[in-house]
Amino acid sequence: MHLSRLQEDGLEYRRLGNTDLMVSAIVQGTMTFGTSNTEAEAATLLDMAQERGVTTIDTAEMYPSPPDHSHYGETERIIGRWLKARGGREHLILASKVAGRSTKGYMRPWGGETRLDRANIETALDQSLSRLQTDYIDLYQLHWPDRKTNIFGRMEYRHDPADDAIALEETLDVLAGLVRAGKIRHIGLSNENPWGLMRAAEWARHHPGVEIASIQNAYSLVSRLFEATLAEICHHENIGLLAYSPLAMGLLTGKYCAGQRPPQARLVKYSYYDRYTAPQALSAAEQYSAIARDHGYAPNQMALAYLRSKPFLAGAIIGATSPEQLRSNIDSVAITLPAEIIKKIEAVHRQFPNPCP
Repeated sequence: MHLSRLQEDGLEYRRLGNTDLMVSAIVQGTMTFGTSNTEAEAATLLDMAQERGVTTIDTAEMYPSPPDHSHYGETERIIGRWLKARGGREHLILASKVAGRSTKGYMRPWGGETRLDRANIETALDQSLSRLQTDYIDLYQLHWPDRKTNIFGRMEYRHDPADDAIALEETLDVLAGLVRAGKIRHIGLSNENPWGLMRAAEWARHHPGVEIASIQNAYSLVSRLFEATLAEICHHENIGLLAYSPLAMGLLTGKYCAGQRPPQARLVKYSYYDRYTAPQALSAAEQYSAIARDHGYAPNQMALAYLRSKPFLAGAIIGATSPEQLRSNIDSVAITLPAEIIKKIEAVHRQFPNPCP
């Protein structure tokens, strides 16, 4: 589905949907810039990623995470200052996100709910452009739907008859206008479900020149629901997956094996991130780590290589907080997993199917 090429340094690039964007197989995630990472550390990571051929940077208006009014938008400010100091904006693919309606009480610093209506989107975009010190964003994504639906690991759908969601088509009409105005180049979804993705694809058919380029959802060895629910849509509609949490917030690096709880690890520091801490998830991660080590791979590199074998994957968003982590993750592009290892991975998946939905 995706056209790809290899650069001299070995990093792979895949075309994002029907666009002209060639996304690096490893995407620089930035949600820790401003909390777990200082600005100087963030600059080091961005410099290293760019030197290794990573051309795609993903951020959001509400980063860093966990979100708080005291540092709302700081990640974009850090990236903006880095862009101004380093230059080369035209060689990068910059992706950001506008927040949908929150059930957790998130409010934008200028007041009001995080809704996906015209006033909120246009204000949010203008502020993101200002923080990023750029005239355009290559990929502008809806961080999550405005409607009340299953997101962030919730499984059971219950319709709320009182839901006053902004219609998805209304939101997309606003984004289409921003494409025509030159403020964004392409549109992406995030944390979206099959119904929403198909509605967006159908909308795009009636708006020539405006594409739904991508969907950014969780996808990893312990969270493979995308394959059963969205992969077929992405194939037929030519929509690329930007996989977030491809290492399940560090679970698939092996750092939590044998009961280890590194004090600075995100799942320890922020215990409310319980999506990746179920007992069956820890058991599955231990078995995946064992497969990797038995065959001479680092667990994180095997996990990323498996994702890269999927044709619907455009790029895996890496939230490395240290140069060592980033280097190891980028080096995973040199690995092509043999059938023997794929078979063993699938056996673990059958034993622990999607422990982290």
